[in-house]
Amino acid sequence: MTKADIVSQVSDKTGIEKAQVLATVEAYMEAVKDALSEGENVYFRGFGSFIVKERAEKTGRNISKNTTIIIPAHNIPAFKPAKTFVNKVKDNVTV
Repeated sequence: MTKADIVSQVSDKTGIEKAQVLATVEAYMEAVKDALSEGENVYFRGFGSFIVKERAEKTGRNISKNTTIIIPAHNIPAFKPAKTFVNKVKDNVTV
């Protein structure tokens, strides 16, 4: 599912014009990105949490040059789904 698909579904369900839905979705994504870049977590009850994970410094290898490199500590964005969300997906997905 793409962003355009989501915009179409929300527009169909709510009766709001696609342009307004697209602007809302863009603003939502920008708000989440801004919060995460400032180190804040974003919580949606029943859906999940967008969190900032801290990765520790570690030693890696450059295989082509056969040398070790230090990968510095850094933060990455992550999503942790809510338990009800996980259970709904488990119950409905068949492989």
